[in-house]
Amino acid sequence: MTPTLYPSLPVLLVDDENAWLNSFSLTLRVAGLNNVTTCNDSREVIALLKKQSFSVLVLDLTMPHLAGDELLPLVVKDFPGIPVIIITGLDQIETAVACMKLGAYEFFTKVTEEARLITGVQRAIDFGILRRENSSLKEHFLEDTLHHPKAFSHIITHNKAMRSIFQYIEAIAVTSEPVLITGETGSGKELFAQAVHTLSDRKGKFVAVNIAGLDDTMLSDTLFGHIKGAFSGAEQTRKGLVASGDDGSLFLDEIGDLSPGAQVKLLRLLQEREYYALGSDVARRTDIRMIFATHRDLDSLQESGEFRQDLFFRLRTHHIHIPPLRERLDDLPLLLDYFLEEAAVRLKKKKPAYPDELAILLGTYHYPGNVRELQSMVFDALSKHVSRSLSMDVFKEYINKRGNNKESKTAGEITGDTVFSSLRTLPTLKESGRILVHEALYRAQGNQAIAAQMLGVTRQALNWRLKQESEK
Repeated sequence: MTPTLYPSLPVLLVDDENAWLNSFSLTLRVAGLNNVTTCNDSREVIALLKKQSFSVLVLDLTMPHLAGDELLPLVVKDFPGIPVIIITGLDQIETAVACMKLGAYEFFTKVTEEARLITGVQRAIDFGILRRENSSLKEHFLEDTLHHPKAFSHIITHNKAMRSIFQYIEAIAVTSEPVLITGETGSGKELFAQAVHTLSDRKGKFVAVNIAGLDDTMLSDTLFGHIKGAFSGAEQTRKGLVASGDDGSLFLDEIGDLSPGAQVKLLRLLQEREYYALGSDVARRTDIRMIFATHRDLDSLQESGEFRQDLFFRLRTHHIHIPPLRERLDDLPLLLDYFLEEAAVRLKKKKPAYPDELAILLGTYHYPGNVRELQSMVFDALSKHVSRSLSMDVFKEYINKRGNNKESKTAGEITGDTVFSSLRTLPTLKESGRILVHEALYRAQGNQAIAAQMLGVTRQALNWRLKQESEK
């Protein structure tokens, strides 16, 4: 199998000493940075940079023909997205300061410890990725365009906030950094993970697994596999999902439920890009893209100590938060129409017409189960449908049952946490009732039947109240 190249854009080493080029390129490859290009003539550097993109330029200071401090300002001016690390055989503070002023990212001597040099190159790679992402984000948001709308065709929306998320995904998808997707249950987190993978242009496949309920051993076996004889019943070697999805994307759902031991293993995979199959003492490397999702509040979990802080900061290099359906109710007509057509195909029925008031009614519900709950509501309604026009009764019954399912507090349980808490003076009962009625009518877009349902009264009672107000 062809080894995965890391980083995706090669590191360019420039030095007139071939011995150092060979030595340091080998050092980087041993450390897992196996995408390295070398150049022993500084006069060829600009042509190389014009020909292809590089993640980092490591540049020797003292070279014949074109010295490093002469080449540096040319690179900074014409290729500002490439971090430049200056290497010199002499430890000269003044020279280092001068190079940093010219735009160098870092300065090292050739006698610097290998570990520091490797860390410096890795930091420069990460810095370059961040710089390119920021540039791409600015481009997307300034243009307000989607370059690959087809990648989001399975996400039904015309909401402006969702469009901004799509633009963000387009900007970050090509990197190898982890992505954290947060959102309530039923908001469609896996669909967004698939969009990230589609836009990444990775040759490997998209592998998804829900890790809720997996103990440390099951998680390790699922992700990393095992060798023959690793445990009782392991009669043959099993390749884990990480190996199966190499050069692809691994989507781990319910990351907030990871045990402390599993968190340590995952942190190693993220930081070192390596893992151990169960029963093996040989580390295996991977360049798989890690995408995580959770409906839980990881900020609170890491503050309480249930989730490792170092893992928390590492996995949320990129963060996508999906707004709940109640915050994008403008998508309801679009989603209703889409789910009706989908349900009609599955139930082998003709897609029915529906009253305009249905979308208004659906807008009065809070959707704790988000888009998935709406999909189930529509499927259930169509499965019971027999007439030409879709009845609203199934939806009304559902919303009445769940929308009014909040337990009322007894007098002893009443607290000051109400909608009136911030008011210095309370409205009278009459004023409160009038305000409530008008708010219900506003939300129901003037539909008295729906407003009455929201208020828990009959349409006749609401009509009488409105008539009383108009006669005053």
